[in-house]
Amino acid sequence: MDEVTPYDGTIGLRQEALREKFLQALREMPIVEYACKKAGIGRTSYYRWRREDAAFAHASNEALRHGIEFINDMSEMQMIQLIKEKKMPAIALWLKNNSSRYGAPRATQIPVLSAPELTEDESILFRKALALSGGGTPTHGNPKHKRT
Repeated sequence: MDEVTPYDGTIGLRQEALREKFLQALREMPIVEYACKKAGIGRTSYYRWRREDAAFAHASNEALRHGIEFINDMSEMQMIQLIKEKKMPAIALWLKNNSSRYGAPRATQIPVLSAPELTEDESILFRKALALSGGGTPTHGNPKHKRT
């Protein structure tokens, strides 16, 4: 039987505070090394926590995604400012990536932040709808059937 020491609760509370500090830093700057330094932990601790705690791994993925979106928003604001200042490289970059008339393969799409998990029935229905729209391979009950 494992012996419980009076420090076990204290260590758990301290680690939880460090994890939260790390996640907040990752939301602000999506760089693991930066967040580790800001929280005062080593990278090995971060990767061990991810490996041992699925909830923390999920939370760190979400914090990283949030941080990337934050940096993207800031970058877009800077790009728009440069466009307002009539900086041709910024104008060309924007048009190339956001207008089909200037080389963008298609209209800009708004990314989905997170997709909910589908049930098995929803997944089957989705695949059928995708096949009917021409965007997927219809199976019609036969998963080996391929569209030619």
